[in-house]
Amino acid sequence: MIRPVEPNGREPERSEDDIQRDQLGPRGVPGGPDPAKMTPQRNKKTPDHVDPGHTA
Repeated sequence: MIRPVEPNGREPERSEDDIQRDQLGPRGVPGGPDPAKMTPQRNKKTPDHVDPGHTA
């Protein structure tokens, strides 16, 4: 049987990761909770303490 090939520049609706997550759960435990929370990238990159620097 020949698998259909996705055209270039187009991804399938479900990735291999999505399929494995459905089968094994988010942390490898079927039916387990997903404790991961997405943090906006900008908040992760912005330092809490901003040092204005020193003048020459």
